[in-house]
Formats: sequence, structure tokens, C-alpha cells
Amino acid sequence: MFAVRSIASKSYFSLIKPKALSVGLLHNSANCSAAKVAVVLSGCGVYDGTEIHEASAILVHLSRGGADVLMYAPNICQMHVIDHSKGQPVEKESRNVLAESARIARGNIADLAQLNASNHDAVIFPGGFGAAKNLSTFAVDGKDCKVSHDVARVLKDFHQAGKPIGLCCISPVLAAKVLPGVEVTVGHEEEDGGKWPYAGTAQAITALGAKHCVKEVTEAHVDQKNKVVTSPAFMCETKLHLIFDGIGALVKDVLKLCGK
Repeated sequence: MFAVRSIASKSYFSLIKPKALSVGLLHNSANCSAAKVAVVLSGCGVYDGTEIHEASAILVHLSRGGADVLMYAPNICQMHVIDHSKGQPVEKESRNVLAESARIARGNIADLAQLNASNHDAVIFPGGFGAAKNLSTFAVDGKDCKVSHDVARVLKDFHQAGKPIGLCCISPVLAAKVLPGVEVTVGHEEEDGGKWPYAGTAQAITALGAKHCVKEVTEAHVDQKNKVVTSPAFMCETKLHLIFDGIGALVKDVLKLCGK
């Protein structure tokens, strides 16, 4: 009971002040040589938002790489809400993408509309179905999908500025739609007995006018011309540490392209 009373006490909550949620304290100590990386989230939960393990892996690798991180998400309603214990939509329930993404960001997040490429050295998009449902309509429309205005703006602005863009899991479809001719990977192009259950995404990427490059889950593909780095992540049914390693390869290549 003592532990419960201590945690619920006023003195405990008085420690949580806005300044304690600064990027420098949560993610990295700011310094002039650190790469400033924006991470764009799409909710909280694999089936209707950001894949949480991917987001966490990206943040860990960025922290280890000495990056200064700011997180963003669109201030919009989710396409729908999924009960993750059942894998089924929840009727008559609505959630806000920015509010849900704040769960992953520990409250330290801004509206995607405020993301300006001039203030960052790179941008990274984790996967999860939110990228295909909330950042675009790929989950419904496939190759005929639309990408949200702010996501398209961010991708184009970073690309035009010659700044690196990282995308993992399903999120490379965003670049495939917005940046004609870009090279990306979502892993393999055949299901291989169920190891690559979303292999058909590779054909959709080709239909969008991009080039798909086959890679293993522990690898990242670097499109040197467009400064776009991609990795398969949970497009593969495999062990978590292998996905973590592949995301590490992506982050390492993004920071290398930053030149910091």
C-alpha cells in the first residue's frame, strides 16, 4: 500500500512538468553537432496506427546514434479503431491520430502540419497499418491510393532539400507514391511459405512507378540518388531482434546520409 500511495501522491505528479518533456531530456541531450531527426507517427497500435515496436526501435537506435529527435503526427481522426485482442474493428468508436501517437511519444509530440524540413536533417516514418490507413489510403485503394496532404508535403520538401528519408515496413509505399522512380524495399517479392505474408506489396510498389529491391529483414536499402532508406521490419514473420537489427541498419544509414 505504501508503494501505491507514493506513486499516486501529489509530490510524484509534481515532478511531471512541461519542461521535463523536452526532447533533450526524453531522447537525447541537444548539441550543435547532433542530427535533428523528425519521426512521423500514425497512431498507436499495429492494426490501426504506428507499429509500436518499430517506433521504439527507431527511437533507441536514434538515441544510440546521438540524434536529437522530434516527433509528429497528423491531427486527424483514425480511419477506424481496431480491438487488437480480436483483430476486429470497434463500432462507434473514434480516436485522434495525434492523441494516440502521443502515447508513444510520452506526450512530446507536435502536429504534423508544423513539420518543416528546414528545421531537420532527416525524417523517418515507422510502419504499422496507420501508414496505410491514416497517412494514406493504401490499405483500401492499393496502387490507386492517395497520400495525405501533409505527408506528401513533408516527403517532397525533404526530397527537394536533399535530406534523407527513412521508411520501414509498409511505409515505403508513401515514398513510392509521392517520389516517382524511387528505389525502396519491403523485403521479398514471394511469400516463401508465409515468411513474407505481405509480399504482394512489392508488386503494388512497382505499379506505383517505383523500383522494388529485394532485401532481408536485417538489411536496409539505400537509394543514394534520392537519399531514401528503407527496411522490411514486420513485413517479415520472424524474431523481434532481427527486425530490431534491420531498423538499426536503416537508422545508421539515415544518419550517415546526414553527414553527422
